[in-house]
Amino acid sequence: MTVTNKQSGTNVHEVADGIYRINTPVIMEGGSGGFSFNQYLIVDEEPLIFHTGPRKMFPLVREAVASVMPVERLRYIAFSHVEADECGSLNEWLAAVPKSSPLCGKIAATVSVDDIADRPARALADREILSLGKNSVQWFDTPHMPHAWDCGFLLEKRTKTFLCGDLFTQGGADSPAVTESDILGPSEAFRQQMDYFSHTKYAREILEKLASTEPTTLACMHGSAWRGDGSKLLLALADALSL
Repeated sequence: MTVTNKQSGTNVHEVADGIYRINTPVIMEGGSGGFSFNQYLIVDEEPLIFHTGPRKMFPLVREAVASVMPVERLRYIAFSHVEADECGSLNEWLAAVPKSSPLCGKIAATVSVDDIADRPARALADREILSLGKNSVQWFDTPHMPHAWDCGFLLEKRTKTFLCGDLFTQGGADSPAVTESDILGPSEAFRQQMDYFSHTKYAREILEKLASTEPTTLACMHGSAWRGDGSKLLLALADALSL
């Protein structure tokens, strides 16, 4: 792990071959134990970052990206759905990297991104695959899972890394970059305290679709990334949501 900003604690860790977790821990007011914000950088011929972080974190995330590769090489600024921690600094990235484009699902592009972003989005249909070079990413529409009509996720197919956004959110500010320990228990405990799921009636159907991709790394936006049988864990989440 490399700390790129000593004041904020922002750090970078390679969680899969050529895929880097950028993490900024945040101590929450009220003694709630803190939280963390993660972005994932895929270094390739056409590099991609998934999640931008909130707008005020842009300098920290840019500094972290620059520790891995020249920022001006970024091609895609991707995110799961329209929310501050997902794409709050989208326009700052577009201004900093003139050749970059937003990357999102077609619903997000239609209802929000092509209006709020300073450049049009590269919009992906459900299951559409985009080549980045040696890597490729596949988009999955997941409306209202865990929340937002425009929600969706990316699978990096070569490394089987599933960029799973708000799924398996874990509280705390000092979690390890990658773990093979249980994250379902901590994420379910967090959900019980602050239920951010929409509880769509299609939850199991969506999670079974994602499980069929057989991911081996789950790249969570909050907390540790996880390594193991991703299909089994996604189906366990479906079971937990049905209780």
